[in-house]
Formats: sequence, C-alpha cells, structure tokens
Amino acid sequence: MNEIDKLTEYFKEFPGIGPRQAKRFVYFLLRKNASFGKELSDLIPKIRNSIKICDICFRYFSKNIENNNTCKTCLDKNRDSSQLLVVSRDVDFEAITRSESYNGYYFILGGTIPLSENDPQKFIRIKELKDLISKRKESGLTEIILALNVTTDGDNTASFVKKEISANFPDITLSILGRGLSTGTEIEYSDRETIKNALNNRS
Repeated sequence: MNEIDKLTEYFKEFPGIGPRQAKRFVYFLLRKNASFGKELSDLIPKIRNSIKICDICFRYFSKNIENNNTCKTCLDKNRDSSQLLVVSRDVDFEAITRSESYNGYYFILGGTIPLSENDPQKFIRIKELKDLISKRKESGLTEIILALNVTTDGDNTASFVKKEISANFPDITLSILGRGLSTGTEIEYSDRETIKNALNNRS
C-alpha cells in the first residue's frame, strides 16, 4: 500500500466520508503548497492539548484559565436553570446555539443508539445524564428537552432516554422538538428558523 492509499484509509475513518471522497481529499492536499500540509499536521496535536471535555455537559471546549474543567456555558449563571437540552453531538449543540432560541443548559449524549442494539448504555452517557439531572433538580430543573435527529437511530435513542428519565424522575417534564424538523433531518444541517420553530413547538 503506497502513501496515497494509506492516507485515503485514514480519511475514510471520518464520519460520512466514502472511498472516493477520501481519495479527493488526498489529491487536494497534494495540490496545496507544503506550508498548508505542515500547518494542518501541526494543528492536530495542538487540538489534543488545548481542547478539553466539560465535566458537566461533556462537550468539547477550549481550555480557560478560570476553570480548567468546566465550559463557559455551564458556568453561566444567567442561563435558565429550569431547562436541560439533550443533544447527541457537539455539532448539534453548536447548531442550536447559533439559532439563539434557547437559553438553558445542555448535555451531550455522545452518540445515538442503533435500532438493533441490545446494550444501549454503551453508546450514550445515560448514567452521566441521570447524575446531572439529580444535581440540576436542586437548582430548579423542571424540564428535559430531547433535541435528537429525526432519524431511526435518533428516535430509538429518544425512546430509550425518555424511558430512563421517566422511571427515575417522574416529576420532570419531558419534551421533544416539534416536527418542524422533517423525518430524516439532522440538527447539524438545520437552519436557524427551523430550529427555532422546533423548540417553540416542542411537545
């Protein structure tokens, strides 16, 4: 296997990237000047050293001096403490943040549960979510909003999470995004107005 094929195999590991697109990435890098490749290769280890996972919501964030383990969103005392919005991935957090239509706190599940999976807990942070709910209740948490992709795996994950929360926290209101999001939609690719409508019409 030559270097082109080896690098293609690495790019194929990226989500949503097939063999043909991975090969295009390789040839793109070959066309760029040497400094571009050098900057790219230098950035990868820097990301590892400068980015942390928040110890509360579990999203990736840039290290800060004041508190090295908690992101700015979780430290913000001006947010609505009665709401906790649950998303699968960091890109979903970013999409909802850009919509400027939600001012509560967040939790990143870390993935979704495949429909045929017999051990769902290994795919998402359900234990950590339940621990956070227990703590947030002391600060006035009353509603969990499930903001998951409108896909088979997203719906399966929502069903599992709802069952777990209802069994352990019967006094917490559970809601899901309104179907302003059409079936098959991923939150990451939804525009600001669609997300805003889905939040306003949650049920």
